[in-house]
Amino acid sequence: MQYKNHRGLLAAAALTALLTGAHVSAQQANTAKNDYGDGKNWLCRPDRAGDACAVDLTTTVIAADGKTSVEKWSANADAPVDCFYVYPTVSSDTTPNSDMNAGPEELSVVHQQFARFGSMCRVYAPLYRQITLTTLRTMMSGKPAAMNPTLGYNDVLDAWNHYLKHDNKGRGIVLIGHSQGSSVLMQLMAQEIDGKPIQKQLVSALLLGWNVAVPKGKDIGGSFKHIPVCQSATQIQCVLAYASFRSSSPPPANTLFGKVPGADMQAVCVNPAALEDRALHSYLNTSGRNGTGEPTKWIAGDTSITTPFVSVPGLLSAQCVNEAGVSYLSVTVNGNVSDPRTDEIAGDVVSNGEIQRNWGLHLIDANIAMGNLLGIVGQQSKAYVAAAKDCNCKK
Repeated sequence: MQYKNHRGLLAAAALTALLTGAHVSAQQANTAKNDYGDGKNWLCRPDRAGDACAVDLTTTVIAADGKTSVEKWSANADAPVDCFYVYPTVSSDTTPNSDMNAGPEELSVVHQQFARFGSMCRVYAPLYRQITLTTLRTMMSGKPAAMNPTLGYNDVLDAWNHYLKHDNKGRGIVLIGHSQGSSVLMQLMAQEIDGKPIQKQLVSALLLGWNVAVPKGKDIGGSFKHIPVCQSATQIQCVLAYASFRSSSPPPANTLFGKVPGADMQAVCVNPAALEDRALHSYLNTSGRNGTGEPTKWIAGDTSITTPFVSVPGLLSAQCVNEAGVSYLSVTVNGNVSDPRTDEIAGDVVSNGEIQRNWGLHLIDANIAMGNLLGIVGQQSKAYVAAAKDCNCKK
């Protein structure tokens, strides 16, 4: 996915093709494996200056009355667990699969979705040869695309195995993905983690912006046989997933998210705010644009906000909704025309000036609840460490 609304057409082509399983003419070339012992094949690694996670995450907190304060951020060098992240469809490379050079797209999405987790865990984010936006747009035009559909997954698998062998050292692991990244992690979890010994090291999996299946009325089964849906902020070895839509614009009949095959199945929706039992805590990109293409004006008449992120306490709230066979995170903007703070947020996919309602707020799935996700990972990490210590004491 691209993370600027004016590129919504490319984004729509990308995920629609992935979700519908569009037929492709795959070119199964003998492609050399990446050496994940080479640091250039990683976007983020812990304690490495100058990589994609070494970015400015300073945030302006805007109260309802328009008053502002600045929130600083720093990584935690002593974080007790690791985070392993797979990014969504962002590459604009003209090749069928992306190359292994980090472009502005990969760097930007790490800034938005992953770098902030460095306050809770050691960060690992491999580059991988994903299906590009260029190829997926070709597919959506009805033309065959000579991509290698397994190359990206195999790259992530190689990076995962290298990480386990050389970096993990028995630490707990949080898996984080969005869109195509969540799809890749779902496959990795199903084949390499679910029901395997390594599952004991799983702290949790945050699979955002994708359709994770579970039997109706149950918290286990479907996409995973041994990994349940998270029911509390201290539960470990569980999965958290959701796809967000505006409450004022719920999923239409042709929605891309919130629906899974099978009459007895439903898509997983876990509300991070409810799981943490506090208000929705968003970190929104200050350069985001609304449906008209204009930058968001966060405070009426004030253009002094220069930080890359804003936090707007109380402006957004969310709840999981399950209706008409669709399960999704319904996000309400609690605007107040009498105060100076914005009553609107950006985040819709826009094509030719028209909002694509079947995408919902896919562009900001992670931003919407970033503060809550961080809090949950922090609580889960403590629970994991405590459980590991207790287990060792009993041996």
